[in-house]
Amino acid sequence: MVGTAEVIGQEVDAWGVQHVWLDADDEPHRAAAATVDRLHEIIGSPPEDLEQRAPIVTRRGRSLSVGRVRVTCEDGTEHELDGRIPDDFPLGYHRLQEDSGADRRLIVSPGRCWLPDRPSWGWAVQLYGALSGASWGIGDLGDLRTLRSWTEQEGGGFLLVNPLHAVAPSAPLEPSPYLPATRRFRNPLYLRVPDVPGHRADDVDAQQVHDLNERSRIERDAVWEVKLAALRAAFERRTACHDDDFISWRAAQGQALEEFATWCALAEHHGPDWHRWPAELRRPGSAAIDAFRREHEQEVGFHAWLQWQVDVQLREATGDLTVIQDLPIGVSGGGADAWAWQDVLAQGVTVGAPPDALNSLGQDWGSPPLVPWRLQEAEYEPFIESVRRTIAGAGGLRIDHVMGLFRLWWIPEDEDATAGAYVRYPSDDLLDIVALESHRAHAVVVGEDLGTVEPGVPQALAERSILSYKVLWFEDDDPAEWPAAALGTVTTHDLPTVAGLWTGSDAIDQLAATDMAPDDVHDGRRELLSRLRRDGLTSDASPAAAVEAAYRQLARAPSMLLSLSLEDAVLEERRPNVPGSLERDNWSIPLPVRVDALGESPEVGRLVRLMAERRSHAPDDAPDDASAEPGSVRTSGTP
Repeated sequence: MVGTAEVIGQEVDAWGVQHVWLDADDEPHRAAAATVDRLHEIIGSPPEDLEQRAPIVTRRGRSLSVGRVRVTCEDGTEHELDGRIPDDFPLGYHRLQEDSGADRRLIVSPGRCWLPDRPSWGWAVQLYGALSGASWGIGDLGDLRTLRSWTEQEGGGFLLVNPLHAVAPSAPLEPSPYLPATRRFRNPLYLRVPDVPGHRADDVDAQQVHDLNERSRIERDAVWEVKLAALRAAFERRTACHDDDFISWRAAQGQALEEFATWCALAEHHGPDWHRWPAELRRPGSAAIDAFRREHEQEVGFHAWLQWQVDVQLREATGDLTVIQDLPIGVSGGGADAWAWQDVLAQGVTVGAPPDALNSLGQDWGSPPLVPWRLQEAEYEPFIESVRRTIAGAGGLRIDHVMGLFRLWWIPEDEDATAGAYVRYPSDDLLDIVALESHRAHAVVVGEDLGTVEPGVPQALAERSILSYKVLWFEDDDPAEWPAAALGTVTTHDLPTVAGLWTGSDAIDQLAATDMAPDDVHDGRRELLSRLRRDGLTSDASPAAAVEAAYRQLARAPSMLLSLSLEDAVLEERRPNVPGSLERDNWSIPLPVRVDALGESPEVGRLVRLMAERRSHAPDDAPDDASAEPGSVRTSGTP
């Protein structure tokens, strides 16, 4: 199960549990024996013949671990191979049959992700907060279309958006984009309802919609109540289940969509956590589920139809621009994917991060992990579907906590994050699958490699043309020294905005929202300020001048992609999320400037001009070491 990264002296056992691990200061730590024993019990033992049944993930020109075999390719063509993958063999997901009768999946990867042929800049967008005058209390796919058009007009090459994945369809809605119910389907809360076929203006109270748009925070439950009623009316009016286009699209999505739509209907009846449903409904393939689906055919059809509408609007919103979508590290344990893949996910454990300098108690992210050997037994399908469906229709992928493809910090139930241990994953296979999906979709891939990154990981990512993630607040080096094969930015959704850092309001927010020690907060602020002042920024400078100084530094980076935060551009002092906060409106802060007025903002205009100046001095083509394949910035179409 051990992947590319070096695990020298770190004692990985047959279950993939890493007994010894190194922290950010290269200090060794040993997992508690009780934790190791418990993880062994949770992971269990794979079947003895797994090695003979597990997928073979390989590349053209490589030797096979088996002798003479027959391969049936995706397109139905058949080939006989004798110990080696030919240099011109089709890429993709094939079936391999041995003379013994064994049948297994053969995955042939290009080994490198697709990359655009020239550098570009773009905006990092928390879509829920990017409202316009036409929004219904939350930024939506119509607003994304506005942002895309404006970005193209100003010479930008991409947008980087928060995860758009679906949550349970009943109140209270999960606010965190990083704890979705699924990584395969998207949140209909982002639909621009007036653009949905069948909608009528008198389906909603115009004053109620206006009031939602004027609130000081995003109130998802109130927004969903209004949108849901209007969407149901449109669905019933259009008799959508008899719409030929919808029927064709639904059939093409296969069993995955039917299971998700069924889960949504069940969640409305029985609550968002499948563990608490009646026992006969806890298995997606049971007779009781089939009966429920027949009895509630309209409801299941409605939730499938919502996904069709999201798919149509997303493709219209992205157009030909690259929209880099975020792949969360996991899903809610009670959600749709956990229900569908309950035999592949570990029960009684969640993932997070060990204690470090920023958080002495560690972190628990609340998601159950995939069991490595069970993932192999499932022919990697849960991972493949999550990557493919997140990329679909957008042209880019940011993998949150990319270290999770190498190892994850497992925390046993009823324990805090300090009582966890690392479990290793088959990273070579997972990375090559990412490369194959990137190649098929012509999608650029960014790996969020912040925090403690073990030896071997940067090399493994670079070998596959997965862009590194460089953040000004974390980097000691001047941006001019950053690598070309990277996405460079000033801050992230979990870190201070420039204005909040500069005025000190972010430190006040942190102290009010968390139990962090004041000295730790102020020490952290001083460290970030030292980076901001590299070019001589004086203490009497305005927040606008501080933002410009930060992005002048960023503009020096030779990185393939440069990401500009919309919060910084409009001088927002509040960051979207304060990790570890006890009571705060995380993921609910609207931008103070409407997206249809961004072009009129002088502060925004300064950053756009900075990027234009950078572009005028940049080479026409990407550096040789950053490009795997030539290609335009965005190619439309499904993977």
